[in-house]
Amino acid sequence: MLPIRDSIPSRHTPFMMWVLIAINVGVFLFELSLGPHRLEGLFYLFGIVPARFSHPEWAATLGFPVDDYWPFLTSMFLHGGWLHLIGNMWTLWIFGDNVEDRMGPVRFLLFYLLCGLSAGITHWFTNPHSTVPTVGASGAIAGVLGAYFILYPTSRIIVMVPLLFWPFFFELPAVIYLAFWFWSQLFSGTFSLVGPQNIGGIAWWAHIGGFITGTLIYRFFLGRKQLRQIYEDEFGFLTGWYKI
Repeated sequence: MLPIRDSIPSRHTPFMMWVLIAINVGVFLFELSLGPHRLEGLFYLFGIVPARFSHPEWAATLGFPVDDYWPFLTSMFLHGGWLHLIGNMWTLWIFGDNVEDRMGPVRFLLFYLLCGLSAGITHWFTNPHSTVPTVGASGAIAGVLGAYFILYPTSRIIVMVPLLFWPFFFELPAVIYLAFWFWSQLFSGTFSLVGPQNIGGIAWWAHIGGFITGTLIYRFFLGRKQLRQIYEDEFGFLTGWYKI
């Protein structure tokens, strides 16, 4: 299911969301200027390679910097291709503006980065011996989805499902769409632990870790003003169940 848009308009200009999108696009354009070997080196140096932190002796023999944990931050601004970038930025564009509305730009940035860091650490713990670099903003964006899941359960999400060659559009409550998304990640992540050879290069557990982090820490990033200004279409999770 591809999300097309949600039903809640932005109350303020989502300045930080657009800054994050611009940075990700800018970094990706820089990636396109690199040759294949330099790009691979960029991913290994600034992406998350779990074995680099689980087996420092192995990492040292390959020339990785010792005690360098910056990849947990830098990896969330790298992408492996156009579809990877567009999918992540599209999702951030749909859900990020409303979460930034409730947090404000500075709190939203801190929230986004913390969710991304948590996602990267979760990926490391669940794949400690992997030598494949992981890049992408999806873990941080999963945290935004987690906050949206709690803050806007009554929002309606327009989704598209391709049926043969025809797009089929329908509407779902946000709480249903995001719950389905989370359980699909959990199912795929669990399956990847049982038979990782059957799963492609998707960091399922990073998504899970980012989403759960978002649901747990979002409340610490809500400003007092945003808590007082709650509109009729912005009821929180507990109240929202009565309005679906």
